Amino acid sequence: MKKAVGLMVAIFVVVILLFITGAIYTVRESQQVILTQFGKPVGDPITEAGLHFKIPFIVKVNVLEKRVLAWDGVSSQMATRDKTYIQVDTFARWEISDPLAYFKSLRDERTALSRLDDILGSETRNAVAKHDLIEVVRSTKDRKPATTDLQIDKETGFDPINVGRRAIEKNVYETAKAKLGELGINLLDLRFKRINYNRDVAPDIYLRMISERQQIAERFRSEGAGEAARIKGKMEREVKRIESEAYREIQSILGEADAESTRIYAEAYGGTPDREGFYEFVKTLEAYDDILDEKTTVILSTDSELFRFLKGSK
Repeated sequence: MKKAVGLMVAIFVVVILLFITGAIYTVRESQQVILTQFGKPVGDPITEAGLHFKIPFIVKVNVLEKRVLAWDGVSSQMATRDKTYIQVDTFARWEISDPLAYFKSLRDERTALSRLDDILGSETRNAVAKHDLIEVVRSTKDRKPATTDLQIDKETGFDPINVGRRAIEKNVYETAKAKLGELGINLLDLRFKRINYNRDVAPDIYLRMISERQQIAERFRSEGAGEAARIKGKMEREVKRIESEAYREIQSILGEADAESTRIYAEAYGGTPDREGFYEFVKTLEAYDDILDEKTTVILSTDSELFRFLKGSK
């Protein structure tokens, strides 16, 4: 009899423990909970952390993430508007904004990631197909380094950027965010992680890149030659100006020297008789030195000015 009573008490305790453990559950800070009864949601979502109670055995606890979740898309091949095939690798960050709508439409994270693959992949493919390769690759049309690609486009005739990769990413983000919002998902961000050329078209792309860079290099060489010619012309003009000023200065100095020489001659000729005679004597000697040498024979008249000093020397 005592054994039967003890067994019943043990069974009762176990039932009570099972009842208590089935009625109590814990919600962590990183979790939110949807309660379901026979597979259907009951009550409001529980988002506050702590200890909570439910009807045991009948109500089931479905735990959902409250933290920011990652989505890494599979690298997919897609065509741009100019028929260039590229490999686009995207990633996104998302969170569950409406737990009830999320649970009704998706149930779990695996299904949610599958729907993200469909929606984000489709919107990325549509956006890429609406733009040329140059729009998808370049980050933004407003990029302004020391020498911008946009300036090069204007001067060389390449296709200019009208949108840019950031704007395409934003377009995909906004379109996908509206669709995912209906599923209880808040899309936080989306980016193109990597863009690669398809192996079949890579050689043609590289040849085009080489051709474009050669045109840019030729333009730089042409600009350099023009700048060199401008500098050389400026230098030649400066040299001519300096030479002209120097010639003018030389002529001015020569004029002043001639004037000074004339003044000295005038003073010499217009001075005292002794000075005049000495000056005349010196100039005559200089004339003798210029005219006479060992091989020169001169015939002079007695009244010649040159003969006067030779005669007087006797």
